[in-house]
Amino acid sequence: MSYPRIDLNGALVAITGAARGIGLATARAFVAEGAHVALGDLDEALAVQAAAELGDRAMGHVLDVTDKSSYAAFLDAAAAWRGRPLDVLVNNAGVMPNGAFLAQSDRIDQLTMDVNVYGVIHGMRLALPGMVERGRGHVVNVASLAGKFPIKGLAVYNASKYAVVGLTAATRLEMDATGVSVSAVLPSAVRTELSSGIDYGILPAVDPEDIAAAVVRSVKTRAAETSVPGYVGLVANAAGLVPEPLLKVVRKAAHDDAAITRVDDKVRRAYLDRIEKQ
Repeated sequence: MSYPRIDLNGALVAITGAARGIGLATARAFVAEGAHVALGDLDEALAVQAAAELGDRAMGHVLDVTDKSSYAAFLDAAAAWRGRPLDVLVNNAGVMPNGAFLAQSDRIDQLTMDVNVYGVIHGMRLALPGMVERGRGHVVNVASLAGKFPIKGLAVYNASKYAVVGLTAATRLEMDATGVSVSAVLPSAVRTELSSGIDYGILPAVDPEDIAAAVVRSVKTRAAETSVPGYVGLVANAAGLVPEPLLKVVRKAAHDDAAITRVDDKVRRAYLDRIEKQ
């Protein structure tokens, strides 16, 4: 369908998990387009510092996406800062613990679902009503190709991203004819702290800036899903048509157990320690 155009020059954009990685790269990309960008992050000091480096078109604010009241305060602060309603919401905040399913802790499993799934739900429930009332707006949910293709060592992360892909698709259908679009961006392995220390072998790695470009582009195309790189999305979709015995051979050759067996524990530990403190 056709959506009302969103002119990014002067638009108000809110991004979660924006103090580093994909979120920060996306903030830079939107500022370059002339948008005013609110950076929300659990690390308030880092979000404020990142916003200061981006100039007067950016603001930093503390945000715990697992707490709906914290999310509401972030969106309220963003609107008050610019004195205008939200045009674009980017649900980017996420965690990715790795390890064998039976070795994972219940607490980290709960954190993964709370951040990766309920963080997205909270954001959409808070932002969409105003967008629908105004008849325009765009939400981008940063999911993952792990939301289409299961990977050993990432079982609960897989579950959370499958949920985001389905949530995005269903909500997009419900928003039909409102003028509001909901899109998913599905990255492959990204060169950020989130995937640090894991050698994914032949799985293509991309940079945060590649994801940022896809997020900004989605405001213009309103595409339902965008995989980065695009061809990997086609491969993930086609994998469901491949007989399981053959797929197992391909998986083995591709080292699909990398998140368990091909990990630099020293490098990875820094990231895992950070999320375990959340």
